[in-house]
Amino acid sequence: MRIFLAGAAGVIGRSLVPMLVAVGHEVIGTTRSPAKVDLLASLGARPVLVDVFDRERLLAVLAAERPDAVIHQLTDLSARDLAGNARVRVEGTHNLVDAALAADVRRVIVQSIAFVMVPGSEPAREDEPLDLDAPHPRRRTVEGVYALEKAVRDVPDAVVLRYGTLYGPGTWYARDGAIAEKVRRGQLTANDGITSFVHVSDAARAALLALTWPTGTFNIVDDEPAPSKEWLPMYAELLGAPPPRIESGRRPWERGAANARARRLLGWQPLYASWREGFRTALG
Repeated sequence: MRIFLAGAAGVIGRSLVPMLVAVGHEVIGTTRSPAKVDLLASLGARPVLVDVFDRERLLAVLAAERPDAVIHQLTDLSARDLAGNARVRVEGTHNLVDAALAADVRRVIVQSIAFVMVPGSEPAREDEPLDLDAPHPRRRTVEGVYALEKAVRDVPDAVVLRYGTLYGPGTWYARDGAIAEKVRRGQLTANDGITSFVHVSDAARAALLALTWPTGTFNIVDDEPAPSKEWLPMYAELLGAPPPRIESGRRPWERGAANARARRLLGWQPLYASWREGFRTALG
């Protein structure tokens, strides 16, 4: 297939490009940074310079390329810019979907997140509503996800991948990442709040497989939602950092997510079924 990968130089994109190329797909990889063109070429993509906020340029590029599928892996999180990332989800997704539809692209795969559901006591399922009544600043994130998922409903064959918390190379949880630095400084407290993780390689592999998945929304997380008082001490130990302070309690939305739907309907199996083995691989 001819794949238009928006955000090809991002954390997931850098893992996804070689996977797509290895199975014979042609990859048109976008970046807004001229400094990343050579990187994309080295990974096997044909680089295209385009900013998702430049609507007319994006329309022209999609019209010229006419891909078989569009994969949306755009974020703006390298500088922890949550407002910028929300803009990508709202305005950027709208522009990308419009350009795809204008180019008669029927299959679009988009990156969403699995930790924006309403509060609950069990891991979140895909059929539960988003937490649109959440307090700020969480509400901004939820509203961005709502806009992203609403925009893609206009596409005939759309797959929404709700990723869990990413870890692995290039993420905030890598040895040189922002979370690792906070843990070294003793700035994170472990409690009962549940996290569902997904290794960046599993996130990329899900996007590859989604090229043949049925239309729908799927949680892409590992098999073991866990409280931070369980995973954070192990994470700190692997970093060689001091053990975190532990306390009771959690925020109502810290419930993790279930991957049962992807497993049942698609036979999807994460390469790293648990953050335990994934952490050891990424940090050991």
